[in-house]
Amino acid sequence: MNEKEKQYLEEFKSYLSVEKNFSEHTLSAYCSDIISFILWLDGQSVTDVNFDKLREYLHFIQRFDYKKTTIARKTASIRTFYKFLFREKYVDSNPSISLSAPKRPKPLPKFLTPEEVEQILNNVKIDTPAGFRNRVILELLWATGMRVSELSNLNFGDVNLEENEIRVFGKGAKERIVLMSDRAKQYLRQYINSARSLIPAPGYSAPDNDDNSPLFINNTGYRLQNKTIRKVINETVEKIELPKKVTPHVFRHSFATKLIENGADLRVVQELLGHAGISNTQIYTHVSMKHMKDVYESAHPHGN
Repeated sequence: MNEKEKQYLEEFKSYLSVEKNFSEHTLSAYCSDIISFILWLDGQSVTDVNFDKLREYLHFIQRFDYKKTTIARKTASIRTFYKFLFREKYVDSNPSISLSAPKRPKPLPKFLTPEEVEQILNNVKIDTPAGFRNRVILELLWATGMRVSELSNLNFGDVNLEENEIRVFGKGAKERIVLMSDRAKQYLRQYINSARSLIPAPGYSAPDNDDNSPLFINNTGYRLQNKTIRKVINETVEKIELPKKVTPHVFRHSFATKLIENGADLRVVQELLGHAGISNTQIYTHVSMKHMKDVYESAHPHGN
């Protein structure tokens, strides 16, 4: 690496740190990527590189056993580097504008089986008012597919017990109606009638059951926060030693997966989840297809 390229690299590093506010880890990865690229050029100046040369480099690194995410990052490093060089007028044009990286793989959502959900629910301690509240919350996450933030933001006016309906305000304050099972409704009704008023510690009181009051409260009578719900799940999963990482969002995935596996229409699931587009919901069809293949392979004589 010549002195000019060392200068470019130092200025690029400063640009990433000061203007892009990259973390130390990302900054180090980007600079390492550019050093590797410069070494590959074997004496050719970075300012003399065209689009074809960049494509040649991408083909070169694909010979190695890199993950797609790593190749995507290396591509991003080069694009950012040449964007910087062009901005500083070290090159007359940016050869990386049309450079594209392989699409990052979209992981399938993790989900629980109904048996695993029941195991979690049945191990929530309900011998205190707060414990009973926690059981109701998990029942609702499983029955409705709500996001945890949507659940914690519920007010009394959002609940229609007679129709098994809950009004939810999702991302972008978009309103939708979710449905709850009879079992979840029974737990919720009991919570409202008995447990809620007993949750606050001595010296505190529960707010009235009016339309604008929070449905789920903590021991000081204020709205229950997301982190408390996450803590309840973590403690329960740890106690039963379930070999899966379980978050409130896993309940949402489990809800959607079970609906799809039981033949629910994709558009209905989209509405219940509050997805803006059908593409976000289609990920669950891949989960369902995996389920069908597993069933086929275990049940069909020639499946394996």
